Amino acid sequence: MADRQLGWAVVGCGWVARDYVIPAIHAAANGRVVALCDRDPSRLGSLGTSDLSAVLSNPKVEAVYVATPNDQHRLVVAACAEAGKHVLCEKPMATNSADAAAMVDACAGAGVTLGIAYDQRFHAAHRHLRTLIAEGALGTITQARIFYACWLPPDWTADNWRADPRRAGGGALWDLAPHGIDLLEVLLDTPWSDLHALTQKRVHPYDVDDGAVLTGRFADGTLGTIQVAYNCPDTYPRRTLELVGTRAMAVATNTMGQTPGGNLTLIDAATGAGSAVPVPDPDRSPFLNQIEAFGEAVLSGRPFAFPAERDLRLFTLMERSCR
Repeated sequence: MADRQLGWAVVGCGWVARDYVIPAIHAAANGRVVALCDRDPSRLGSLGTSDLSAVLSNPKVEAVYVATPNDQHRLVVAACAEAGKHVLCEKPMATNSADAAAMVDACAGAGVTLGIAYDQRFHAAHRHLRTLIAEGALGTITQARIFYACWLPPDWTADNWRADPRRAGGGALWDLAPHGIDLLEVLLDTPWSDLHALTQKRVHPYDVDDGAVLTGRFADGTLGTIQVAYNCPDTYPRRTLELVGTRAMAVATNTMGQTPGGNLTLIDAATGAGSAVPVPDPDRSPFLNQIEAFGEAVLSGRPFAFPAERDLRLFTLMERSCR
């Protein structure tokens, strides 16, 4: 148990919050859940309410995890900032870059920390892969590739806001690609210099894209490709990460997503032989790692490792890639 625990509220208690975020806060050594807010609080127990102002006026609430539909991010984040609460907001930042910039400005003006919840940064396999890359295990990396997909039909949930362009901002690209855009930059430790997207509306009869391919280049010359989809049957292999280097190729399977685990393999350039790479703490939730990292930054008074200004740059890059 940490010396002090950060008091968390969760605003927007859909499946991501319910299945991953709230359990992660409960498990965190430096965090505790003190309030839950949703438009339907009937299943939230004694901590639940639909009154955001009541949550933000609660002195026990020090940080807020925002997991509302994307079009509500700006309003909720601004309200949290005005109340002096630190914010960890779900990706994508917003439905447009103007709202995303306003979120950054609101938190900076209020002197509170804003983080964007890219949990893939905190997956144990990705953390270890980042270390291997920094140590030179892959040599010069030339190509980086991600395939991250799922099956998301119009009736996926009773309120499938992800298929509503007004509430979501976009479809598969807007929802899934931000993880890859962020993760590849974190792993390679060099910024994207340009990014371009192609989208499709191929299978599902809704008004957002159900698939996209993004290609781009990093400042060091590495080429990146990210393929995302809502039109990929869940029975297919659909969560892969590949980094091609001059000394070795890294292949991560089933590490993209909300759950821990998966496999990390290095393929030797000289022999072509592949070897499984042991990963420290492989069963630890990426959400738990994220909650504890954000909490440690707030409690210690140090900056969060991933500044909101950086995430705004990536969001704007993504927006420009397809519009």
